[in-house]
Amino acid sequence: MYSEVNEQVQVEVEQIDHLLDQYTPLIRSASQSEPNFFDVAALGTLLHSFYTGIENIFKRISLEIDGDLPSGACWHSDLLNAMAHPTDQRGAVIPDTLRLRLKEYLSFRHVFRQAYTFNLSWGKMAHLVLNCQDAWQQLKGELSAFFTDSTTI
Repeated sequence: MYSEVNEQVQVEVEQIDHLLDQYTPLIRSASQSEPNFFDVAALGTLLHSFYTGIENIFKRISLEIDGDLPSGACWHSDLLNAMAHPTDQRGAVIPDTLRLRLKEYLSFRHVFRQAYTFNLSWGKMAHLVLNCQDAWQQLKGELSAFFTDSTTI
């Protein structure tokens, strides 16, 4: 079962890798000088897509391994929280420190979905943009360890 889920997760991993590759020039530019309105809007889209891809991975693990998804008004945060805790079917997917880090991306995605792009603040999202590649590498390492450890259970 884990190998099938891992294959499905790897498709999403490739998509997020591609997303970040496409935005690397803009991220690099934003690290050197404050982006203009249009670049901030584009970077907001990046952050939205980035966390949506991560959530797709967590949904796949929850559905295929745990057997269900959280429900209710807070299901997005419940899903993220669940990934930091073991269940009867699996160990924790991510450590709590990474959960806290990813929670900021979840929170931004909520703001992005509710706000007009002209209300986005570079000052509030800069650290997310400038650290998303590092956060992604950390998550990929945790996913690799999770699936490697799970095959030995």
